[in-house]
Amino acid sequence: MPDDAGPKQRKPRGAGRKFLPGTSGNPNGRPRGRRPLAYEALDRIGEANAQDIIDRVVQDAKGGDMRAAEIILRRAWPERKGRAVTIDLPQMVDADGVIAALAAVTRAVATGALTPDEGQALVGLLEAQRRAVETIDLAKRIEALERAKETGR
Repeated sequence: MPDDAGPKQRKPRGAGRKFLPGTSGNPNGRPRGRRPLAYEALDRIGEANAQDIIDRVVQDAKGGDMRAAEIILRRAWPERKGRAVTIDLPQMVDADGVIAALAAVTRAVATGALTPDEGQALVGLLEAQRRAVETIDLAKRIEALERAKETGR
């Protein structure tokens, strides 16, 4: 262990220090819209060589390189993030309809007709429907209370 293992001490001002503590060397920062120089250099390299790289990947894919084929196919046909599902749902014009629809989705997931992820996505839609039904119901109640107040009941 070195003999000078005590607490670190700050260098005195001016002794190898570029800036005073709390003072930036670039107080205005990078100008808006200006990208880092490394990104600009990478863009220039890409623009100059992109066609050659694409041609090479296509040649390799045609020659049987499965990794090159995968690269091309992923660009041509991106992976689907979901699938269209068909499920019979009851009318959801009131809270009872939403509850019945939730039960239908739960049954579909339990029987394997829907994956749990698909069920969760549908439940999110049903939750939005429930909030809409609830909002309409509350608006009707407020309207009825205001009418009753106006008529003096």
